[in-house]
Amino acid sequence: MAPVTVPLEQLVNEWLRLDPNPITRDEIRRLWDQRKTDELERRMRTRIEFGTAGLRGKMEAGWARMNDLIIIQASQGLCAYVLRSVPEASIRGVVVGHDHRHNSELWANLTAQVFISNNVKVYFHRGFVHTPMVPFSVKRLNAACGVMITASHNPKDDNGYKVYWENAVQIIAPHDVGIAESILQNLEPRLDNMPDVYTSPLCVDCSDSMRESYFTLIQGLVTAQVTHPSAKFVNTSMHGVSDPFISEAFRRTGFTPCIPVEKQRLPDPDFPTVMFPNPEEKGKQDLAISEATASGANYVLAQDPDADRFTAAERGTDGSWFLFTGDQLGALFASHVLSKYKAAGKPLGKLAMIASTVSSRMVEAMARVEGFKFVDCLTGFKFIGNTALDLVGAGYEVPFGYEEAIGFMFGSEIRDKDGVAATVMFAELVAEVQRRGLTVRGYLDELYQRYGYFETKNSYFVCSDPVTIDHIFWGIRHFQESDSTVRYPASIAGLTVNSVIDLTAGYGYDSTNAPSYQPRLPLSSGHMVQFRAQSTNDPDIKIVLTVRTSGTEPKIKYYLEGSAKDRQKLAGVLDLIVKDLADVWMKAPEYGLRTP
Repeated sequence: MAPVTVPLEQLVNEWLRLDPNPITRDEIRRLWDQRKTDELERRMRTRIEFGTAGLRGKMEAGWARMNDLIIIQASQGLCAYVLRSVPEASIRGVVVGHDHRHNSELWANLTAQVFISNNVKVYFHRGFVHTPMVPFSVKRLNAACGVMITASHNPKDDNGYKVYWENAVQIIAPHDVGIAESILQNLEPRLDNMPDVYTSPLCVDCSDSMRESYFTLIQGLVTAQVTHPSAKFVNTSMHGVSDPFISEAFRRTGFTPCIPVEKQRLPDPDFPTVMFPNPEEKGKQDLAISEATASGANYVLAQDPDADRFTAAERGTDGSWFLFTGDQLGALFASHVLSKYKAAGKPLGKLAMIASTVSSRMVEAMARVEGFKFVDCLTGFKFIGNTALDLVGAGYEVPFGYEEAIGFMFGSEIRDKDGVAATVMFAELVAEVQRRGLTVRGYLDELYQRYGYFETKNSYFVCSDPVTIDHIFWGIRHFQESDSTVRYPASIAGLTVNSVIDLTAGYGYDSTNAPSYQPRLPLSSGHMVQFRAQSTNDPDIKIVLTVRTSGTEPKIKYYLEGSAKDRQKLAGVLDLIVKDLADVWMKAPEYGLRTP
């Protein structure tokens, strides 16, 4: 953030001096001429922060927004850092891809131009690709890094800049800090003799070869002798890029083509039917369900716009639709992968699966019963992917990992979430349960009987003021006292809290790890506290509650899961916990927090 002592006019003039785009340059000049200082303060005072998620924000002029100048500066800084940090980076090259959003193709070109102008080879994906294609290409081509221009499922006015390291996983510390510092050392745009990415000998079109290799990989995920289901599938791409990838993946694996939701099939950067194109949000599958009902389909399949996430719904015998949660899909996929692993005759002692710490404990329960290794890690595939690589280094095979936000990782070639692979694996799961005379929901009930019943209740509070967020978390950490002593809540909705893990930088604490009480997991730059509690009246009822800030959205998210034998009783307890969380812990009415 620029110190408040720096005059706003100085920030504006520096922007006008550096910005090569006449449209965004005029945008700032016009705001200055109209003396719209409040708007300029919002856009100019704070620089958009480069972190482990790369960059993501609204497409507008200004230091705090996404625009040509920010992309050029980020690429110059990343290029300098990669050349310093990765052996033979210029020869190994970088992979660049983009989705269909406004400015995505332009910014992919700018990124490629910066690297080429520094004599670094660029493997360029021409045309839209889904996000997993970039890390897949980084690994296959042994590239030094990868850049994907996408904002995933954010609203239409947003875009982003996602970075993968040479290990084909999203960046983590210390690279995020190193790249951020390098960007600040390379703010002056070097635009002389910028190359044409379509004619430069340093720019290699890798689109066709990588797509062919990718679809070969997808074919390899499906068991050759699988009997294809008689079920009908309806698929929605949420106005994103997935349709051609899903169509080709189903063709290669022999599944009957999906029925597309025509109003959402083609890439459209304005997302005309969904303001927030996230298929896990309530109501976002309504068009697909309507199409499935009309066509007599059994299942709805959905990917988010950049096709790295997946979710599904199943039609019941009464015609109603059951929407699977990310955690339910995670348990279903874990069991399916486990069955295939066993069928291959591989040793369970060498099998490992991963879930984020805010995801369900059901895979952990599965691991205890079946005898394979389960590991949890911080939220985000940057951590899931790197944890997978660590486990492989320790001698384990890691064929599956997931996070509750409908992100699923399959196989060893892509250590990131992949909505296309997940869609194909779900179709294979349908075929398998149909062979046994079951539905997917019926199979899920079987898993509950074997491993215990788990129910999640995840949501969020909207809060765009960082100061208010800090006050809320201060209150949680000083719940029982008004002084500076940290005392977490001892109970919630009548359940006794029996463990607290605070993974927030500066507050690291794990009540289960005496005598040091230091967390076993890395600390998070945002607030993140996890509580476990148990009913004293009915010890069978247990809950895990994690509250954290979002790194990309103005939200305080909560992840609540309960386990019990009595489903109805558990549902009532979870409702009471959500109410206590909102009214007592978050003080939602006092702070004016909104819920979806």
